[in-house]
Amino acid sequence: MVIKPRSEPIELKLLKYLHTRTNLSDKEMNKFRNLEKGYEGEKVFDELLENLPNDLYLILNDLFLETNNTIYQINTLLISHEKILLFEIKNYDSDFCITDDRWYTSANSEIKDPLLQLKRSEDLLRQLLDNLGFNIPLKPYLTFVNPNFFLYEAPLNLPIIFPTHLRRFFKQLHSNTVKVDDRHSRLAEKLISLHLNSSPYTRIPNYAFETIGKGIVCVSCQSLNTVSAPTEHTIFCRSCTLREITTTAILRTIDEFKLLFPNKKITTKIIYLWWNKVIPQRNIQRILSKHYKKMGYGRASYYV
Repeated sequence: MVIKPRSEPIELKLLKYLHTRTNLSDKEMNKFRNLEKGYEGEKVFDELLENLPNDLYLILNDLFLETNNTIYQINTLLISHEKILLFEIKNYDSDFCITDDRWYTSANSEIKDPLLQLKRSEDLLRQLLDNLGFNIPLKPYLTFVNPNFFLYEAPLNLPIIFPTHLRRFFKQLHSNTVKVDDRHSRLAEKLISLHLNSSPYTRIPNYAFETIGKGIVCVSCQSLNTVSAPTEHTIFCRSCTLREITTTAILRTIDEFKLLFPNKKITTKIIYLWWNKVIPQRNIQRILSKHYKKMGYGRASYYV
């Protein structure tokens, strides 16, 4: 049973929007691609979890916790009757090797040891469980989900699940027959209550409404400023010819605006400018009035 679902990271969403509307630096682009790749790997792992029996496991995703003034992230936590499984998920897609306890790419570039990250999370979570009074064994796993990953010179005793072992590992999980009980549910609820809603690691580039690209982003080809409104009911992408219902496009792009500019009020005029004047203000006002609550009157009115 998924107690805490996984959602697309806010930082990834923001960078995705900014990638279309601004010119990200090489460093920012690299961060965007890494976040995107990591999230894709986590979704692959989630698909493997879907078939687990609901009464045997409790699943918590994307936990940000704090123990002894130290904040750490847990990709996935699987609570069973006998133990807790901690998964650090990686979507590496090339060859790596371990030499003298150091990790290297196939190009002989050293990377951060992912086992150290797993060990750090394990130690801090174990302390937290002790502080909460839950004496349940904790088993950590560094999990690689991409079939193109291979690790040379890996010692046999490492807590690693390789892509070729995933099916076998989940088959073993299915062999469990003991159901979770109220004690495990209380633990899951407690951990969720301790979850930090915002990540302290989020780093977003500077941007402003006046300089950011305007227009409606096509949901198919992600092109900008290539959308026209041939009718009041549909919009049309000149790049890929995709048609989208106008209302759907408006609501989707307002959500984008709200995330990018949380301190700006939603008004007919600002949304009209946000879409580069593609859709008439009367159409925008009608849809805003239908789907949002209007506050104030006249030129001072806005929508929430």
